[in-house]
Amino acid sequence: MTPTQRIFAIATSIATFLVVMELIRRRRLREEYAFLWVLTTVGMMLLATWYGLIEWITQFIGAVAVTTTLFLFALLFLLLISVHFTTVISRLTVQVRRLAQELAILQAERDRAAGDPGPTGARPGGAEPRS
Repeated sequence: MTPTQRIFAIATSIATFLVVMELIRRRRLREEYAFLWVLTTVGMMLLATWYGLIEWITQFIGAVAVTTTLFLFALLFLLLISVHFTTVISRLTVQVRRLAQELAILQAERDRAAGDPGPTGARPGGAEPRS
């Protein structure tokens, strides 16, 4: 790795770390995700500063080039993030459906208690009958 590449990699890692810390400080990034992103940026800094480690990992997994190993790590990271967010979205979908059903039940009970005939007795457009 050339000195320019190393400086760029370290600067990118530090910039990513600072952005993550600012998002945490502004409460734009929840704590449950903050750990993952901090760990990722620390890993980026470690690989950017310790080139021998990435070369060893490349030889260990049998890759031809260091860039292949970096792309493999990036792909695995994106895969894990996608699986995690898919599970979160699935859980939230179930919660929203349940809340919508509970809200509909509560509104129906409120309307029944108020003596409102509900949507079946209402005229289209909310128009009142003429006298």
